Amino acid sequence: MTTNGVTGAVIELNSETDFVARNPDFQNFVSSVAAVALSKGGDFDQTSAANMDGGKTVVDTVTEMVGTIGENLSFRRSAGITVTEGLVASYVHGAVAPNQGKIGVLVGLESAGNEGKLAEFGKQLAMHVAAANPLWVAKDEVDTEAVDREREVLADQARESGKPEEIVEKMVDGRLRKYYEEVCLMDQTFVIDGESKVSEAVEAAADEVGAPVKVVGFARFQLGEGIEKEESDFAAEVAATAGS
Repeated sequence: MTTNGVTGAVIELNSETDFVARNPDFQNFVSSVAAVALSKGGDFDQTSAANMDGGKTVVDTVTEMVGTIGENLSFRRSAGITVTEGLVASYVHGAVAPNQGKIGVLVGLESAGNEGKLAEFGKQLAMHVAAANPLWVAKDEVDTEAVDREREVLADQARESGKPEEIVEKMVDGRLRKYYEEVCLMDQTFVIDGESKVSEAVEAAADEVGAPVKVVGFARFQLGEGIEKEESDFAAEVAATAGS
């Protein structure tokens, strides 16, 4: 991943082995692709088709690198965050090289406040996103179909208890609040202190930086996400890092 003030980009470029992931040539190539992604606002299609220094596209260069490295490589995805004022903060967990690791996170913060203090808070918030893995920033962004599905499942579970329908509705509302706390960044408990809601931490940060702070978006890439069947407890790892 890479950031440049108000813009940031994160990519996933896969190799087959950790040995290759620690190869300096591969790491330099990853950095080069991330720089291209930054210039394209993180757009995957535009990045894939963009020319690199050698005159070949990113996709063609990946193919060429397969022959050089000796194992299959894949430019899998990219994303970007841009703010009009403020900064894009970043965090890499399990780093094997600068800005390269198991989990990469970008968080866009809009604010006219003190940039240094905003960057400090942004790093903490990016660490939180790495650990807590939210799906949306706030409730109003949650996909309505996802909420409807969750409500239906919760209602069926509640009815199995034999409760009256009005009690079922209250039970569902309570469980939906818990659902939002799991998937919405602003409703999650801030892993840095283990007590405040993220929304409260953002308000406190506004006081600290001297201006309102708005979280405009985030991007979280976990290496092999959706590919690997075996998952590690990255949340525990990140929380431990945050507390050290």
